[in-house]
Amino acid sequence: MSISASQVKELREISGAGMMDCKAALTETNGDMEAAVDWLRAKGISKADKKAGRTAAEGLVGVASNGKKSVVVEVNSETDFVARNDAFQDIVRNVANVALTTDGSTAAVAAATYPASGKSVVDTIKDAVGTIGENLSFRRSAALSVSEGVVATYIHNGVSDGLGKLGVLVAIETAGDADAANAFGRQVAMHVAATNPLALTPAEVDPAAVEREKAVFTESARQSGKPENIIEKMVEGRLRKFYEEVVLLSQAFVINPDLTVEAALKDAEKAIGAPAKITAFVRFALGEGIEKEATDFAAEVAAAVKK
Repeated sequence: MSISASQVKELREISGAGMMDCKAALTETNGDMEAAVDWLRAKGISKADKKAGRTAAEGLVGVASNGKKSVVVEVNSETDFVARNDAFQDIVRNVANVALTTDGSTAAVAAATYPASGKSVVDTIKDAVGTIGENLSFRRSAALSVSEGVVATYIHNGVSDGLGKLGVLVAIETAGDADAANAFGRQVAMHVAATNPLALTPAEVDPAAVEREKAVFTESARQSGKPENIIEKMVEGRLRKFYEEVVLLSQAFVINPDLTVEAALKDAEKAIGAPAKITAFVRFALGEGIEKEATDFAAEVAAAVKK
């Protein structure tokens, strides 16, 4: 198949590899971008992963909390200009507060009654398209709660209270001091914002992701020419390192890299005054996984001139 210049450019941006390497990778994988990234990694040319290179949509992420329960929502707009609009910010803030009265699932929040309008969240956002003048959509929501303890929240790149480009929830179960637990939970939430772990524990890592990494590690190790039994040990070592990098409790804590998050939690129990356990986390980055339609600006201008 023919590989386009735009495909090569996209792979270069994702992987940081050279043009010819990117073209070879795409040719070998029939233009499959994710497979091409893996091909480059196996050759030792790139360290990029599947999370790199995603195009972000605009809008805002919002959080709301009552202490033992917190929610995070994402509402999208077409431009960042609208995301700075007070009316749009009020919508996202209200959607987050509505989400707090539901189980937090996307379906429940979408159908919930929006304050003052008497309509559902989805219908109210549709009505706002006319007044704000831009396409808007409620994309997703999630909630975490604890029977005892706190659910800490953190907003990164905040534009207003509880609103920003990235939101994180971290649930900590404990019978200890709620303020101390919340303070530590916020630090963990900041850590999650920075490192984007795949799972809380090794057992929770997506098996497909593990198999994908194992395949890349195996192919890379085989290029060393070592015997299969040595390759197997090399792969096992690489997988252990992989878990340390992507599992929250095993990661080096960004606040104190000398400790893992799990060890930092144990240390924080002194201030909390009781045993504590991180039970879950949620991380919403604005627009992750959404692909914007590619546009040819020169063609748009040329078309406008002809009108």
